[in-house]
Amino acid sequence: MSLSVTYSRAQLGVDAPQVTVETHLANGLPAFHIVGLPEAAVRESRDRVRSALVNSHFEFPQRRITVNLAPADLPKEGGRYDLAIAIGILAASGQVPDEPLAHYEFIGELALTGALRDVSGALPAAIACGDAERRLVVPRDSGGEAALAGGEVRIAESLLQVCAELHQREAMPAATSETKETAPTCADLADVRGQLKARRALEVAAAGNHNLLFYGPPGTGKTMLASRLPGILPPLARRELIDVAAVYSSAGLPRLLQRPFRAPHHSASPTALVGGGSNPRPGEISLAHRGVLFLDEMPEFPRHALEILREPLENGEVRISRARAQVTFPAHFQLVGAMNPCPCGYLGEPRCRCTPDQIDRYRNKLSGPLLDRIDMQVEVANMTASQLQDAPAGESSATVRERVIQARDRQLQRQDKINAQLQGAELDRFCALGKSEQALLRQSVEQLGLSARSYHRVLKVARTLADLAGEEKIGSGQIAEALAYRNLDRRQLPADLST
Repeated sequence: MSLSVTYSRAQLGVDAPQVTVETHLANGLPAFHIVGLPEAAVRESRDRVRSALVNSHFEFPQRRITVNLAPADLPKEGGRYDLAIAIGILAASGQVPDEPLAHYEFIGELALTGALRDVSGALPAAIACGDAERRLVVPRDSGGEAALAGGEVRIAESLLQVCAELHQREAMPAATSETKETAPTCADLADVRGQLKARRALEVAAAGNHNLLFYGPPGTGKTMLASRLPGILPPLARRELIDVAAVYSSAGLPRLLQRPFRAPHHSASPTALVGGGSNPRPGEISLAHRGVLFLDEMPEFPRHALEILREPLENGEVRISRARAQVTFPAHFQLVGAMNPCPCGYLGEPRCRCTPDQIDRYRNKLSGPLLDRIDMQVEVANMTASQLQDAPAGESSATVRERVIQARDRQLQRQDKINAQLQGAELDRFCALGKSEQALLRQSVEQLGLSARSYHRVLKVARTLADLAGEEKIGSGQIAEALAYRNLDRRQLPADLST
């Protein structure tokens, strides 16, 4: 037979569209052409495949070889199609049987010796291959990642090993993977002395997945507190773990078996945050999916970069449009920021030399719409030496994490989602207030000048406070505490920031 069809998978964000590899051998002068919008690395497959076949003791056909990668309008890049092309040539020349090929998909880069090298995006390919009810063949180094999908995944070290299975001489081993979340590697919350209000806010944010902003003078522990947040978050569910692994796989990064904690430098560009490129790759926003995105010195980020956060915070996804492709990356992340009260950080102290204009410009880096989307804005005040010395050791991350897990379990049992994800009619149903609580909230929102979005976020935080307390209904105490966590978007700034 001079025509064969094999299957592979492209990489398009966290998706893996099918690529049909059609190989035709025709009479004429020997030639090797690859068509179907291949980029440079794919066109170079001709030399890798030829050497791999020869060094694996197969015959390279001295005929006119045409390989079509369909669909033709989908850009193809990388060496991931090498294995499928090699198998297609062998099947078209009758060196391997073509009957089993309809049940397989092949992904892998070939070395000149015929060995297989790992590729990025193995997990999205395995998920899509499982949906198509085919068996995926990947290099050994990509097997652990691909096995997370739970379908039929086989691993191989060389082209010869793949051909041995197609000839039914020796079966390839099944891929296996560790799917249990690893213990958080961050430092313990017990290291934080004092700062009881900030510690409480951190626990509330973890319990309801609320966005959080710490503000206060330098050296008060804002970064220290934020870096401990992953240690008190609940473990990833299996579906969440696969989602995170798929994002990291598409970015070509090592597998992550715990909640991500991303802390980009304030010099990061908008593209670094949101992702992009000619073949779009995920940015820091998507790499923080199901985890924490920490922006230290938040007003030092370019304003345009910060405004990019607004839509993902609402929609939980990032859409990147390019001339040849439109890609959507997941972005359900928890935003945690830290900032000083003024450019020098010592507002209200004699050593502060910041002018009112400088202070306004610094604070205006955080727009009203962005602050609206941050559920909790908490002051981290300075502590004296005696307060630090006398402060008792705080609770450990493990202790706080247990309370957070219990609160989230209550949310999932009641509404099948965490409080930060409540929308529309769900707020009316699960955050219902009594008459006195309604009056308190209405009066406070009017006096503080909060927006409708802020109103709803106060409700969500109050719901989380009630869950932490094990109460079915939201009380006035929870409403008051939730309002106390919104300072920077009030009509009047707190006295400590107005001086």
